[in-house]
Amino acid sequence: MPFIQQFDTTMNLLQKVLDLRTRNQQVISSNIANAETPGYSAASFEFEDQLKSAMLGGNLSPVATSKNHIGVTPSNVEQIQGEIVLHKDKTGIGDQNSVSVDQEMVKLSENEILYEAAVAMLNKKLSILKYAANDGR
Repeated sequence: MPFIQQFDTTMNLLQKVLDLRTRNQQVISSNIANAETPGYSAASFEFEDQLKSAMLGGNLSPVATSKNHIGVTPSNVEQIQGEIVLHKDKTGIGDQNSVSVDQEMVKLSENEILYEAAVAMLNKKLSILKYAANDGR
């Protein structure tokens, strides 16, 4: 399959999306598991903007030559790593835990739906390749 992926950007994209969605699920699960931990800051895994930028971007590869430079966006899908952002409790009451289990469950459901959609697209792509390899039979 690596040979096919060299020529098929859709499969590369779907593979990366599945990897990123898996990481997102791990972050959300960690938030839910720590919902009762005092002082725990909820985290979110942000990668959608990077993914969009890589999909719409050209072939130029921006490079930061100094640690003080503004972050560059990835120029291709393989460079997307995502970013974990912590959200501190701003209410000032309670145990300083910023996890909302209801919000995390919604995020988990949304992530699961998008993951399953990517799997379905990948399966369809593979079935088309199988059909072509079997001379349309």
